[in-house]
Amino acid sequence: MKKEHMLTLSKPLIYMLLAAALLGGCSETEVSDQSPGEYGAASWPVFRGDRNLSGVADVRIPDDPVLLWTFDTGSPVVSSPVIGHGCVFIGSTKGTVFAVDIQTGSKKWEYATDDDIEASPMLLDRTLYIGNLGGLFLALDALTGTLRWKYDIGGDIMGSANWASIKDNDEKLVLVGSYDSRMYAFDAETGTLRWTYETDYYINGAPATDGTSVVFGGCDEKLHIVSVADGVKQGEVWAGSYIAGSAALVDDRAYVGHYGGKLVCIDIKERNIIWEYGDRKNGGFFSSPAVGKDRVFIGSRDRLLHCVNRETGERLWTFPTRGDVDSSPVLVKDRVVCASADGRLYIVNAVDGKEI
Repeated sequence: MKKEHMLTLSKPLIYMLLAAALLGGCSETEVSDQSPGEYGAASWPVFRGDRNLSGVADVRIPDDPVLLWTFDTGSPVVSSPVIGHGCVFIGSTKGTVFAVDIQTGSKKWEYATDDDIEASPMLLDRTLYIGNLGGLFLALDALTGTLRWKYDIGGDIMGSANWASIKDNDEKLVLVGSYDSRMYAFDAETGTLRWTYETDYYINGAPATDGTSVVFGGCDEKLHIVSVADGVKQGEVWAGSYIAGSAALVDDRAYVGHYGGKLVCIDIKERNIIWEYGDRKNGGFFSSPAVGKDRVFIGSRDRLLHCVNRETGERLWTFPTRGDVDSSPVLVKDRVVCASADGRLYIVNAVDGKEI
């Protein structure tokens, strides 16, 4: 199964609407993991905000957000940006990576990769990591766009990278999946391949990690649980259908949606399903969930944003849009921000599902 676009815009533009949320959308712990560099610490360095892929931003958004600027990439944008060092970083289907000044929307630099980019970038210290559909995985200097290293995986790279530390020697590993059915771990500094883990089919989304385990799904319908240190299999759980998005890993539980229209909660220690929500009438979950203290939020192809009880999987509310919600929502305190294929960005009350 070929991964569907997580977000498709009708025009080749990046729209900057929620500056307050984006400038500070990360926990203090995650920010402290980043080197400040020339322009300050990263505020949204990884797809979904943190290495757990929780989709939570510990900031406030304005009551009346306004459009600050637009930036024309020259081709469609089907992934989400990351933010740090005073820049917004994004890839386009033209195969170009852009660094854009977060205050003005002016281009800082660009780098041509020669094949379509559908994955979000990942920022670690002063290096930006990103893959393209030609299977090329690159490490670029985040301040200048200069190539640091590259590795030709060969299979399409559809999902964002993530990173983890090896506690014994403080080595940082960069983790990324591919359509060659493998998860890869590279030395973040040198690009040396440390290990690979082979699955039974395409890997679509980004891996989540708690520092000990790497958790990810794919088109083999399984959630894979792998050791960070050496890539050895720790376990797997059959989810029930193709997994096109990414799992959120919070408190030893993974939350992930799949093509069969179900959102699944999995205990990664016991290797079993705690609860399932939804059915095929939902039209399939291509969105990645946002996981709050007691609620989980996810978009669906039934044109709804869904909110369920985190402990039981019981539906709490749904919010209707006018198009499929393949993009992944972000929880911002008592509000949820999501985008729809109807071309609109929505801000929704997280408690009752009412439009703000």
